[in-house]
Amino acid sequence: MYSQYNNSSLPAFTSSGIFNRETPDHLTDRYTSIMDEQGNIISMMARMTFSGDELYTAEGSHYRIDQVQGGNATAKFLGMDPQILAYNEFYAGQNVSVTKDLAEKKSSDTIAIYHSHTDESYVPSDGKESIPFKGGIYQVGKSMVDRLQKGGFQVNYDQTPHDPHDNNAYTRSRRTAVELMKTKAAVLFDVHRDGIPDANYYRAKIDGKNVARLRLVVGRENPRMSANMDFAKKMMASANNIHPKVVKEIFVGKGDYNQDLMSTALLIEAGTHTNTKEEAAAGIALLSEAIPAVLGVSPAAPAAPTTQKPAGTTSGSWKALGWILGLTIFGGLGFLLVSSGSLANAKQRLAGFGREFSSFLGPRSAVRKINGESDNTENLGQKYEAKDDLAKETMKDPEDGLKKG
Repeated sequence: MYSQYNNSSLPAFTSSGIFNRETPDHLTDRYTSIMDEQGNIISMMARMTFSGDELYTAEGSHYRIDQVQGGNATAKFLGMDPQILAYNEFYAGQNVSVTKDLAEKKSSDTIAIYHSHTDESYVPSDGKESIPFKGGIYQVGKSMVDRLQKGGFQVNYDQTPHDPHDNNAYTRSRRTAVELMKTKAAVLFDVHRDGIPDANYYRAKIDGKNVARLRLVVGRENPRMSANMDFAKKMMASANNIHPKVVKEIFVGKGDYNQDLMSTALLIEAGTHTNTKEEAAAGIALLSEAIPAVLGVSPAAPAAPTTQKPAGTTSGSWKALGWILGLTIFGGLGFLLVSSGSLANAKQRLAGFGREFSSFLGPRSAVRKINGESDNTENLGQKYEAKDDLAKETMKDPEDGLKKG
């Protein structure tokens, strides 16, 4: 996989990289509320938003931001995304076992995890929202690592710090991502947290546990954006099928987030700084359970859709085959009786056919005992040689043979 991208360590050139050089995508002191055309808040995030950014909800609603004024952005509803609807239906039809050990089906590739913003922390657990070079985000990433390793996956977790917290962090973390790709990485996960003040926007009780829900982020200024989006939609649908609504949404933002490196690169935001670190760790662990099905290495992974046969086709086919075989055997026996002239002759012919068939199978399978003794290959050979000598002696003179016959 890595051999295809040997020259990818250079940062991708994007206008957002220049425009936001002094304004990081993750804000720490303000956030943006995204509203629909009726003024209803559909999302909140501590990042800069721009006209053209998009949002996809877990249910498949698709919005595009067309206006930004200060901390408010207005998004137009574009309809239900057919791809998300299809994936939601597809994964809902699978009985995915979330407790089954996947060690027997583990991928030979690795899961690569790192953090571009290594200072990000969780106030209730860490005491502050930022701890340079050793933020609480590391423990959240470790939760993902532990869950994947428990499932039998090889995981490369790179904890290289990329501080300070600015957009140049993505340039620094790019070197880390490229190194991870050398380990035959199947996917690249860059784990973050959001920075909005309202913890309840992410907090939920799922499977009886308090968790911080997740947002998946895709950069729209990268040549692999279409493939990244497809991967994100599969991850969201699969995760929400196992643990309903653990993934809130997919945000498509201005930038690339180093996702031009791989079609299966993804940025994950695990809760916000006002959630507990334990809630964020629980949420991202639940997301991890969707990875096997999406990569196709789980015993419960969805198979490709197939055309359904009409009910009863299989049993009907066996019945038809039975009738054909029955008629063939009955007709054959009838022909044998007619051609033999009598039932006795027919039985004699059948017995002869049985002897010929046994001969065809070979002496080892046809002859089990001679003179009441079990025979091996050597004994059988000696007995057949004796019979051949007797036949040769009898047939020395053709006329004698005829007279004796």
